[in-house]
Amino acid sequence: MCVSTLRDLVEEHTSLEPDDIEHLHRLAGDWQIVSDLSFADLLMWVPIEARGEYVCVAQVRPTTAPTAYQDDQVGRVAGGPEVAHLAIVRQQGRIWREGDPVWYGDMPARHEAIPVRRRGEAKVIAVLGRDTNLSTARTPAQLELNYLTTADDLAQMIADGSWPPPRHPGETTSAPRIGDGLVRLDATGKVTYASPNAQSAYRRLGLAAHLVGESLAQITGRLVDDPLEGADATDRIHLALHGEAPARKELEARGATVLMRALPLMPAGVPIGALVLVRDITEVRRRDRQLMTKDATIREIHHRVKNNLQTVAALLRLQARRVGVPAARHALEESVRRVASIALVHETLSMSSESSDEAVEFDGIVDRVAAAAVEVGATVRVVVRREGDFGVLPAEIATPLVMVLNELLQNAVEHAFEPVAPEEPEVVVSVHRFRKQLHVTVADNGCGLPEGFDLDASERLGLQIVRTLATGELRGTIELRRRAGGGTEAVMVVPLAKR
Repeated sequence: MCVSTLRDLVEEHTSLEPDDIEHLHRLAGDWQIVSDLSFADLLMWVPIEARGEYVCVAQVRPTTAPTAYQDDQVGRVAGGPEVAHLAIVRQQGRIWREGDPVWYGDMPARHEAIPVRRRGEAKVIAVLGRDTNLSTARTPAQLELNYLTTADDLAQMIADGSWPPPRHPGETTSAPRIGDGLVRLDATGKVTYASPNAQSAYRRLGLAAHLVGESLAQITGRLVDDPLEGADATDRIHLALHGEAPARKELEARGATVLMRALPLMPAGVPIGALVLVRDITEVRRRDRQLMTKDATIREIHHRVKNNLQTVAALLRLQARRVGVPAARHALEESVRRVASIALVHETLSMSSESSDEAVEFDGIVDRVAAAAVEVGATVRVVVRREGDFGVLPAEIATPLVMVLNELLQNAVEHAFEPVAPEEPEVVVSVHRFRKQLHVTVADNGCGLPEGFDLDASERLGLQIVRTLATGELRGTIELRRRAGGGTEAVMVVPLAKR
């Protein structure tokens, strides 16, 4: 079953402009804050004009309270009395809060509705249903009152078109949430409320006093270790107080790291303060630093292994030059190529930024091995090309696979075109992924296999290496056969699932 996205549903049922749809996407990306502050589910409804009905195109549940809906509402079409309050909001362009609780079985719920506009536009492009589960009524303590007051301010900003704030380039949706820590500021920048988690986060930064009544910008600027960073954090809080939404900021002090996001509060276009969300990410950054150190160590190990392998290859190459027996020299030269192909994998791993995953971009390695095979082994002018992409492969697959491909390519360019080569000698490495398997074919347009050829019975070292690695290390299958139209093809299937 295909799950419809917000865009799919809007485009199917409405004629909203692309800018309208983009605004709804941004709202759905940032509305968890409103849901958590409201202790309510938010449902995004758009009208189906021709039928007088509404379709729910997105839903978010609160993390601070029980949901009002056990079942997913996205895609549900509603009409008649059930959507009368949505129609009022759309017609009158105001927030709707009147109405008695409704019942879903034995669960009472309160319905509210908020018009959605774009900044500077009068048209209501959607309606947000704010539906609260009343079965577990919350005591109106300080936290709840501050949450609900802030939620109402944000609801008015949604109706005004000034929420959500613009997203900054390169900024992901990951941000502090309401439960991580919330600070509310008045228009002068003084703290009127700080949740317990927010107070704890600032204590990690070195603040011994309570936040309430203090200037958050001044306190933050004093606490941060780097004066320039402290001034930057101060400026961001001031920007939020003046109606802007600056990018998130990491604060570092006394070995602790706190992520801060400052958001303006300006219902009806009037700046009344700011909402500052904070999250203590000290342990997250500590683990990041450990991973970076581990990654650097792994890359250095691969670099040294590559250097050692290149040294071994150089020694073998030097020995080959001193050997007078052609067969022995040829065997040493083949060993040089095999060692060099393994060194290529370690060289790629040493330069990879994803060493912690021990994965490599394999296409470049194949292309370099192919070029080396042509340069060293071809007695005629052979063209080697690749069709398809290997993509990123784990090192445990990449190392044996590059050795197999090295042997197959070397075998093809050295032997496939003897004694008579076609007009355009060619070797093609083709690859595709299918059902968590890698299907690889190395095909040439040469003379083909000799009569009665049997891979399992072959005594050639290169082919023995191919068979052993393909069926053993790679846990796959390999077959050498005559190619339709002339030539030879090696067909290999390698499972990609973890061992």
